[in-house]
Amino acid sequence: METFSSIECFVRSAEVGSFAEAARRLSLTPAAVGKSVAKLEARLGVRLFQRSTRSLTLTEAGQLFLSQVSTSLTTIQNAVAHLANAEGQPVGTLKVSMGTVFGRLYVVPLLGEFLRRYPAINPDWHFDNRQVDLIGQGFDAAIGGGFELPQGVVARKLAPAHRVLLASADYLKSREPITEPEDLQLHDGILIRSPQTGRVRSWQLIGRSPQHCRPLLLKARMTMSDSEAACAAAAQGLGVALVSMPFAVNYLQAETLQRVLPDWYIDDGNISIYYAEHKLLPGKTRAFVDFIIEQFAEQGLGRRFSAV
Repeated sequence: METFSSIECFVRSAEVGSFAEAARRLSLTPAAVGKSVAKLEARLGVRLFQRSTRSLTLTEAGQLFLSQVSTSLTTIQNAVAHLANAEGQPVGTLKVSMGTVFGRLYVVPLLGEFLRRYPAINPDWHFDNRQVDLIGQGFDAAIGGGFELPQGVVARKLAPAHRVLLASADYLKSREPITEPEDLQLHDGILIRSPQTGRVRSWQLIGRSPQHCRPLLLKARMTMSDSEAACAAAAQGLGVALVSMPFAVNYLQAETLQRVLPDWYIDDGNISIYYAEHKLLPGKTRAFVDFIIEQFAEQGLGRRFSAV
């Protein structure tokens, strides 16, 4: 068991490049992690890390050892988690990342039913619009759209990630009519900054036929970091907002805002649930993934979030 603990300390230190950060994630002290790795090196008879006051890097032997043990360590940990149960139910802390407003609007309302089914699971939910390092930061799952898919992570589609143009009736009455995508260049744009880069992306509008594409010529009158805020600004008659459908649907239903160029939209991929790819997925993670997919299907959110 001591060797297993030492291997876990080694793998986590290699993943994050720091004894201190590995110690934080393992709920140990940095000294304990460093000592455990040193014992492992003595047992193996090789140096696994090159240490300095500023960095911790793997030696060639360390890289080889990491490639041989990391997958096995994860498999063992998942097997333990899979078998751990409270009267046959999945159990444990469920660490999930999701967008701030999206999570509040569409995932948090599902929490009560989820806990009624799985009372031994303890949610640890993080609300952030930026992509997280699912494996490196120890998340069980993440929900979002437009994420790159790192090695070892799989995605299950929940709904399309479409963006649409919205404006208030008062704004549209007071400005030049918008009948073609080219007319947008005469209007004030309310655009969203990328949470990853901080910049406004260039977009292509898609017509009812996928072959019909036009560049989005909307000039930024203002930029926001949040689609809900952009909708609120558009509702004040301040311009034409480009927002994701999950944030648009409530404003459209209430008729506070209306679609601009309703035959055109932007396809930004899919809203998906992400989790680490393992042959034996922990019971808590499997329960959450299956539950979210089920609920999105039952509530017809894929259809509601489609701009087509």
